[in-house]
Amino acid sequence: MPDLHGYILREAENIIEQRLGEFPAVVLLGPRQVGKTTLARRLAARRPDSALYLDLERPFDQRRLDDADAFLRAQSGKLVILDEIHRKPELFAALRGVIDDRRVAGDRTGCFLLLGSASLDLMRQASESLAGRIYALELAPITAIEAHAAHIALDDLWVRGGFPDSLLAAGDEQSLVWRDAFIRTYLDRDVPMFAPRSSAEAVHRLWTMLAHLQGQLLEVGSIANGLNVSARTVQRYIDLLCDLLLVRSLQPWSQNVGKRLIKAPKIYLRDSGLAHALLGLSTLSSILGHPVVGGSWEAFVIENLCAAAGDRYRPYYYRTSHGAEVDLVLERGGRPLIVVEIKRSPSAALSRGFYSSLEVLQPEIALYVHSGNDDWEMKHSVTARSLTSAMSYLASL
Repeated sequence: MPDLHGYILREAENIIEQRLGEFPAVVLLGPRQVGKTTLARRLAARRPDSALYLDLERPFDQRRLDDADAFLRAQSGKLVILDEIHRKPELFAALRGVIDDRRVAGDRTGCFLLLGSASLDLMRQASESLAGRIYALELAPITAIEAHAAHIALDDLWVRGGFPDSLLAAGDEQSLVWRDAFIRTYLDRDVPMFAPRSSAEAVHRLWTMLAHLQGQLLEVGSIANGLNVSARTVQRYIDLLCDLLLVRSLQPWSQNVGKRLIKAPKIYLRDSGLAHALLGLSTLSSILGHPVVGGSWEAFVIENLCAAAGDRYRPYYYRTSHGAEVDLVLERGGRPLIVVEIKRSPSAALSRGFYSSLEVLQPEIALYVHSGNDDWEMKHSVTARSLTSAMSYLASL
């Protein structure tokens, strides 16, 4: 891996700039340490005389907002960046009044950039208070496209994950140490903050169990038995990890296709590096020799493809009780427009179940995404693509 200590350019930068030109407020969601603050400070640096950054974890910045309405109104003409906005949800009411008054005065865009680490409550509060005034964007860990542009090998990204400090660590062991500390910080700090009645140790054991079960159907009862807690508690902890943008519960595509469909979600850890850390895997060879290799690669590809597709598509999987299956279905307007089969080996054969799924789903595009570098055409109008090629293709649609 190259010795990189600088900033990896994020594709979200340009998107945020564009949306700030269209909306009064933009909310940027993402896990802690994914790069939200760095990105926001870069945007502020482009406006040296017209941007204000406030970190709501700092007591001094919190005190500046004791009279939030008066303070925010005094920042007319500036881009105000509010980091860790979930710590002061009462600000949303003040933001609405300030935004509406600015709009009356002709200042209709680029007023506020809000950064948050949890999605569910934050977006509920934002949508209730700022409906029609805010655009939400998720900042994922560094993607394969971004890593490729920085000359970082795909396997290095897969092993270490996309959190910048983990990816750019001096070596694999240093990267693992960072991820272990990150996990402990979430358990000691964020779990009590977002779910005060939760057991951090139980969440840790669940998180580790989910790392083993990547790509498998979620069986809450079985997990509950393994953890010796109730099924309701397991579901609450999974919902928490999903809300913190650390776990993805991929729902089944279940439109009326006249088939008996599997209805349980499939579970994935959204960052491969965190999954490997929870399993104690620090090197490529240790991962390749572990039973989780297939599920980890599948999760890695799904997260990258979802990042490339953005909010234009909704992700699902498809599986019937007779074994027909598609790893990823990208839907728009109620139609499965793109289906994806994922294998790490470029030479793996596609199953009969995948081809039979094509007959039922009738997608416009069928892709086979692998770990190699080449693209080629396969039978039944399926196109084999490398991960970065598939991401570029999705982004271009």
